[in-house]
Amino acid sequence: MAYDFRNIYPNLLMGTASDRYAGWIGQIYTQDYSEDTKKRQKRVTEESFEETVLPIRSVKEYFEHFQVLELDYTFYGLLLDERGKHTNVYKTLASYMKYVSDEDKLVLKVPQIITAKKIWKSDGFVTNEFHLNQEIFVTRFLEPCYALLGPHLFGLIFEQEYHTKKERDDNKKVLASWQGFFEAVPDFHGYHLELRTPSYITPSLVEMLKQKGVGIVLSHWTWLPPLRVQYKNLGEATTNKARVQVIRLMTPRNVRYEDAYKKAYPFDSIKEELFDQRMVEDTVSLIRKITQDNSICCVIINNRAGGNAPMIAQMIKERLVH
Repeated sequence: MAYDFRNIYPNLLMGTASDRYAGWIGQIYTQDYSEDTKKRQKRVTEESFEETVLPIRSVKEYFEHFQVLELDYTFYGLLLDERGKHTNVYKTLASYMKYVSDEDKLVLKVPQIITAKKIWKSDGFVTNEFHLNQEIFVTRFLEPCYALLGPHLFGLIFEQEYHTKKERDDNKKVLASWQGFFEAVPDFHGYHLELRTPSYITPSLVEMLKQKGVGIVLSHWTWLPPLRVQYKNLGEATTNKARVQVIRLMTPRNVRYEDAYKKAYPFDSIKEELFDQRMVEDTVSLIRKITQDNSICCVIINNRAGGNAPMIAQMIKERLVH
């Protein structure tokens, strides 16, 4: 199978950020889903793009190619509402669980209401009063997540947005905030923190996260330094207690989300104006370093990183095994 990324290299897990893309038909998806596909409009700045979305049952075929899947939509909502009722996010996740097999692994993004300092309202960004609220995280996300996913829950990504110089907190305050949060919430082997403001990742913060067993995500993203530099800044060590190092290939460096989306759409091929060969080379090099240390390397790929996530995965595979 050309696009089979299971067990291709010791201690490597490969997956994608989101699934169900019609652009992957003929690569990951071979069945006829035409009767169940849905059309949705996505606005990016002033433009509208029509996305064709496959049914949730297609995840069964997804896991014939990958061992792990990151579900990003949990970033936009909690699993329980204020009355303890299941939200639409929970119901969608429950639908996924109908098609997940024994060895399949899921990584979820923690809702932005927990991780973001500011969130978007109808008229612009406003301060998030629930930032790092331990009670909401535990009762309305973590506990129902445990109950629903069980052993399939492989990791949780805490993604904090990029802060401009005017928005940045003092590094000591950032460290204290995250330290207080991780001290207050239940212990879990799958916590991973992605800070998109490079200056926040200080030796003191790295040491604190190591003590708490929280991983630091290496992210190929707009305003972050190259992956190899990020890993060097961590002391080339994995801080996660389960010895899992997450690498997320999100967007090309110095390319904004909106521009990356427009160029990558409809996600069915590599776009040369987006694709960065050094990203693949750095990823392959890091996989070898991390797995040699007897750690697990979990690589998550987004279409926006080059146009088509399966084709990027294939490039990584070819360089690893040949």
